[in-house]
Amino acid sequence: MSTMLEVSGLNHRYGAGEKAHVAVNDLSFTVEAGQLASIVGPSGCGKSTLLRCIAGLIKPTSGRVSLHGEAISSGVPDDLAVVFQDYSRSLFPWLSVEKNVEFPLRWRNLSRSERRTRARDSLESVGLSGVGSKFPWQLSGGMQQRVSIARALASRPALLLMDEPFASVDAQTRFELEDLTRRVQRENGSTILVVTHDIDESVYLSDRVLVLSKSPATIVADLPVGLPAERDQITTRESAEFVTLRGEVARLLHGGAPEAVTAASDAAEYELAQQEAAADAAEASTEARAKS
Repeated sequence: MSTMLEVSGLNHRYGAGEKAHVAVNDLSFTVEAGQLASIVGPSGCGKSTLLRCIAGLIKPTSGRVSLHGEAISSGVPDDLAVVFQDYSRSLFPWLSVEKNVEFPLRWRNLSRSERRTRARDSLESVGLSGVGSKFPWQLSGGMQQRVSIARALASRPALLLMDEPFASVDAQTRFELEDLTRRVQRENGSTILVVTHDIDESVYLSDRVLVLSKSPATIVADLPVGLPAERDQITTRESAEFVTLRGEVARLLHGGAPEAVTAASDAAEYELAQQEAAADAAEASTEARAKS
């Protein structure tokens, strides 16, 4: 599996001097092609800053971001798309749904008919094949976010970034959009990086979860998700694997050490206790022989 995204030594600071705020501190990780990875962290830790640095929306203070081996240095690459949290501000209310999805394709070398076909195919892939002529304000919040996802997919990006994409919808709609994201990712073989503060969402969606510390953001743990590819909102969330991993992510977000570190520490403490016990026993045996 080839590397799609590589982040190396990424730092970002707002301001300068004593009043400078460090949002991201020396982050390094990779995302493999075809992987769905989540970044989860507490509110205000620097998740959105990290995503904007990856997308090329802001230039990091230092470090490097590479998309399939090429550095992202100025602006958003053509083969990268972003889905934002606030769908009501990312869609143009004066354009129809179909025209909203077509909009980014105007700067591609595509004919009008090709743009229309891509838009309709993308809308069909997110379950909105019959609403192309409507306007965003005529749709529910969940449907508007589906339009945002369709618009991102229409450009056929190598990497899809999603910034708290389901935070503004109700719980039932969130579940539907999570399942939609997993289905689209499998059908298209997409590489997706999701930024979220929702622990359950990060585990349910992902092949892998990167856990961030409090601000400034550093990576606390990189956890593989061993859940089956086919997931269900009820049975998957009730499974022992899901509950265990959710608990591990929650513990890390509250300042706990990764399980591997904890286990190693426990093993070291056990070994030391065994050595001390053996030493005490030997000392007691020596004293007993001396008295006799």
